[in-house]
Amino acid sequence: MASVVDVVRRLVAPLTRTRVFRRVIGPVLLPPVERFVARVSHGRVQLSALLVPSLVLHTIGAKSGAPRDVPLMYTPDGHGRAIVAGTNFAGTHHPAWTANLLAHPDAAITVRGRRMPVRATPVPPSERDAVWARIESQWPGYRNYERESGRTVRLFRLQPVRPQA
Repeated sequence: MASVVDVVRRLVAPLTRTRVFRRVIGPVLLPPVERFVARVSHGRVQLSALLVPSLVLHTIGAKSGAPRDVPLMYTPDGHGRAIVAGTNFAGTHHPAWTANLLAHPDAAITVRGRRMPVRATPVPPSERDAVWARIESQWPGYRNYERESGRTVRLFRLQPVRPQA
């Protein structure tokens, strides 16, 4: 029997493949709604987590050096790691968090209320197709964001690391 989350995901998935989602709902409406829900729930509820496995990535700004937090969809890779894709809703520019990870690969993530340090590693070209296949097994059609953006989306593996004593 399908869970409520599975039913909602099946209903929402086709919407995420539309131009209106890529241009308006995703990049314009979702971020402020996500911030509002996080604020009123004191960080306990992540709206996007109702639709897809989600985490909050905690990075250091590539240019500013300031702490940055961003909610992201992720794909578990079966080895305790998370895979994240810088699709930016099929936008022509890479999202800032990808530049942050390139400049400062030591970061942290919060998943289901648990914060852990991670090390970000770009996925090498030789592994991209396999990684996209894994991502699309979770969210079919997601690679279309890369095709429509006209750029090579940055893919990262986030490997948990032990905190330094």
